[in-house]
Amino acid sequence: MRAIIDTEACVGCGLCVNGCAEVFKMEDDKAIVIADPIPQDILEAAKEATASCPVEAIIIEG
Repeated sequence: MRAIIDTEACVGCGLCVNGCAEVFKMEDDKAIVIADPIPQDILEAAKEATASCPVEAIIIEG
């Protein structure tokens, strides 16, 4: 599984980073993915962090 962030939609709120810093981090006021693929042991945390995005800028696929 991998996370994809729509950087045009991202508002830089940081909720994804707060929810799963092993997968997401902030760079230049936008979220980026730092774990590709997402390790299985943190997949649930990554999904919860994705769901917390207020503008639905993140998808998990695969």
